[in-house]
Amino acid sequence: MAAKVIIVGPAHPLRGGGMATFNERLAYAFQEEGDEVEIVTFSLQYPSFLFPGKSQYSNEPAPKGLSIKVLINSINPVSWWRAGNYIRKQKPDLVIFRFWLPFMGPALGTIARVVRRNRHSRILAITDNVVPHEKRPGDLTFTKYFLSSCHGFVTMSRSVQQDLEKFEPHKPSLYLPHPLYDNFGVEESKETACKALNLDPSIDYILFFGFIRAYKGLDLLLKAMADQRLEKQTSIKLIVAGEFYEDATPYHRLIEELGLGDRLILKADFIPNAEVRHYFCAADLVVQPYKHATQSGVTQVAYHFNKPMVVTKVGGLAELVPNGEVGYVVEPQPQAIAEAILNFYTSGDKAVLIQNIKKYKKHFSWSRFVEAIKKLADQVRTL
Repeated sequence: MAAKVIIVGPAHPLRGGGMATFNERLAYAFQEEGDEVEIVTFSLQYPSFLFPGKSQYSNEPAPKGLSIKVLINSINPVSWWRAGNYIRKQKPDLVIFRFWLPFMGPALGTIARVVRRNRHSRILAITDNVVPHEKRPGDLTFTKYFLSSCHGFVTMSRSVQQDLEKFEPHKPSLYLPHPLYDNFGVEESKETACKALNLDPSIDYILFFGFIRAYKGLDLLLKAMADQRLEKQTSIKLIVAGEFYEDATPYHRLIEELGLGDRLILKADFIPNAEVRHYFCAADLVVQPYKHATQSGVTQVAYHFNKPMVVTKVGGLAELVPNGEVGYVVEPQPQAIAEAILNFYTSGDKAVLIQNIKKYKKHFSWSRFVEAIKKLADQVRTL
C-alpha cells in the first residue's frame, strides 16, 4: 500500500553536498515505490559561526519531480512550530528526520514533538552521527532532546549504532548501509573525463573528494604522497577536489614543505553535481584517509563509478570496503596509505578489484533501503 512520506532535512535550495543529495535521492526512491513524498527543508541551515564554507545555497536548478517545501530556520523557534504544525496537519504515515549535528537537536526535536500530536505519524530518524566529530557545549542535551522525540532509528554504520544504543537502548533501530549515489550520471571513459577537466589522460590519478576538514585526514594523504616509494612513481598525481571547511593555510604550507606542487591538482571549491562524475572517472583510485569517521557518501559514489578505494580503519569505513576485494583498508598513517597506493599500481589488482566492485555494489540498492525503512516503520508505535 502506498504511503505518505515526509523527509525533514537539507535539500534544494541548499547546496547539494552529501546530505541534500541523499535526501533528494531517497525521495525519488520512495516515489519509485509508488509513495507520495515531500521534503521539508531549511531556509537557514547554519548560522555563520557554524558554516565554514563560502555559501550554503545552490546555483543549480531544483531537482525535477520533487516537492520541496522551505520552512525551517535552525535558529528561529517560531519556524520550528510552523513546520511542525504543517507536517502534523498533513498526517503523513511516515516522517523521516536526518540528524547529523547536536546543534539541530532543538529545531528537529521540537518539530517532531509537534508532529507526534496527530497520533498517526511514525517518526524515524536517520542518524548520520550521534556523537559529533567536533564537540561543542550542549551536545549531550541537544542530542538527547532530539532522540527522545523519535519512535525509531536508522544508522548507516555500526559505530553509530553503538553510540545510539547508549542513548536509546530500548527503541527499535536498524543498521542499513549507505545506498549507492547513482544520481551523478553514468560512468564515462577516463579520456572523456580528463578532457572535461583539462587533464592529461596518460597520468595515473588518485582522488581525494569532498569537503576538507581535519578529521578527513588530507594531511595524512599529502604526507603519503611524499613517501619516497611514491615519489619514484612519477606518473601518479593526486587530485584534491573539495572546498576547505577550515583554514587552508596549514595545508598549503604542508604542500610547499613536501614539494608536492607538481604532483598535485588542487580544485579547492564546491564541486557541482554535474561535475562530480568527471573527477571520479578521471581517477584510478579513490582515497579516504580519515582519522575518524562514521560513514561516508564518497564510498558510495566510488562504488557507482566502479572505482577501487583506499580507506582507513576508522568508524564505519571498513564495513563497506572488504579489504583486498574492492580496495584496501589500512591504518590512518601516511606509510600505510602510501603502501596501499603503491600496491594498487604495482600488483596488477586493478581489474580484479573493479570486477568485484560491480558484484558487491548490488547490495546497496535504494529499493532495499526503502523496503527496510518501511519494515522498521511497521514495528514502531505512534503513541
